[in-house]
Amino acid sequence: MYTAQNMFKSYDIRGIYPDEINEDAMYEVGRAYAEFMKEETGKNELELVVCQDMRDSSDPIKQAVIKGLRDRGVNVVDIGLAATPTFYFAVSYYDFDGGIQITASHNPSEYNGAKIVKENAVAVGMGSGLEKIKEKALGGEYEEINEKGSLRQKEGVLAEQIDFAMEFVDSSDIKPFKVVIDTGNGMGAPMMEELFDRLPCEVVEMYFELDGNFPNHEANPLEEKNNEDIKQKIKDENADLGIALDGDGDRIFFFTDEGETVEPAILRAILSKMFLQDNPDSSICYDVRPGKITVDTIEENGGEPVVTRVGHTHIKRKAREVGAPFAGESSGHFFVDTGYGTYETPEIIALMMLKELSQADQSFSEYIEPYKKYSHSGEINFLVDDKEEVFDKLQEEFGENNIKYDFDGLTFEWSDWWFNVRASNTTPKVRLNLEGVNDEIVEEKVEEVSGVIGGEVV
Repeated sequence: MYTAQNMFKSYDIRGIYPDEINEDAMYEVGRAYAEFMKEETGKNELELVVCQDMRDSSDPIKQAVIKGLRDRGVNVVDIGLAATPTFYFAVSYYDFDGGIQITASHNPSEYNGAKIVKENAVAVGMGSGLEKIKEKALGGEYEEINEKGSLRQKEGVLAEQIDFAMEFVDSSDIKPFKVVIDTGNGMGAPMMEELFDRLPCEVVEMYFELDGNFPNHEANPLEEKNNEDIKQKIKDENADLGIALDGDGDRIFFFTDEGETVEPAILRAILSKMFLQDNPDSSICYDVRPGKITVDTIEENGGEPVVTRVGHTHIKRKAREVGAPFAGESSGHFFVDTGYGTYETPEIIALMMLKELSQADQSFSEYIEPYKKYSHSGEINFLVDDKEEVFDKLQEEFGENNIKYDFDGLTFEWSDWWFNVRASNTTPKVRLNLEGVNDEIVEEKVEEVSGVIGGEVV
């Protein structure tokens, strides 16, 4: 049975089309978002950005949202097909009041969804406004409006986005690397094409054709099974490095010349060092999941490590609060204070990494070797009967080593290993991330902690 309520998640709107999300539901979201923004801004006249990814259902859903917005008197600026970072750039750089993007990110083809922001591309999630939009969308009443909002198209946003990114790095410093890029048939392709057209690099394109059916692999590089093709291509092409993006282009992953995935925690550490060179003594934000090399590197370079909740809405909010020039999440989201807003900028991250490797006079695999100090379990999901019971058992077993964070489950730390377990917001699952000083300890402790958690690994 269809119910629009299922599509409202912690950070955004997401669901299977048309069973959990469809045009009728998103028309109501458009109307509700319009009223929410009027209340937030105190304005009766608003100009909001809309765009969509390449999924077959995205344009029909976008048209429904546009109708909902216009029916509530909101003026709409349609920027067409766009990656999430392009959407954020448009809202913040052109000083629009906010916007809504139709995308299900890295989810499979049967899904769709929406990301919603306020001015400066400030994300709207549960606790920051999405709960109000949900309430109104599921049963709100509206006063009559005499005049519909306008609709206009805006061209050239992507080119201006890359123009802006190029200001962060002197491209003449970048060597003519051979780079394999896998965009997984997602929205990262136009963004990478526009960027690398301005660089001296040779690009080997993989799956650049926009296709919301994802015919080659899921557009989610966090899952190693989706990286087999790019790893092999790097070796076949004798390339200097590889880059992969997820379905909506807001997460970026790097691979060495040997085809090895660079752990996001290591990438975050390298970027932290770079941002601290230009912003001494700054705070750098990172999420609570283990990635100790990040903390080590921030402290070694004179920065202040600030731990945050998992989730892009939470880490961006904290980064703005403490004035962090950079923040990074273990899932491959990297956030830059652009001067207009703090949001994911994979185009800037790519430029900075290319410049760093150009100056290093080492291969990528040689360059990251000193950062490979720790071993990591990856995220392990357990299907459990009672999440609270799991946390009680963990506290009973390991409580003396509990690090007291008031968010995202429980974190425990010893001198040679540490771990976090947090609950899924929407499913009967808990998620384990464990790290240690070597593979043997990680293997041993994963088995030990798994025994306490119980449940089925899924």
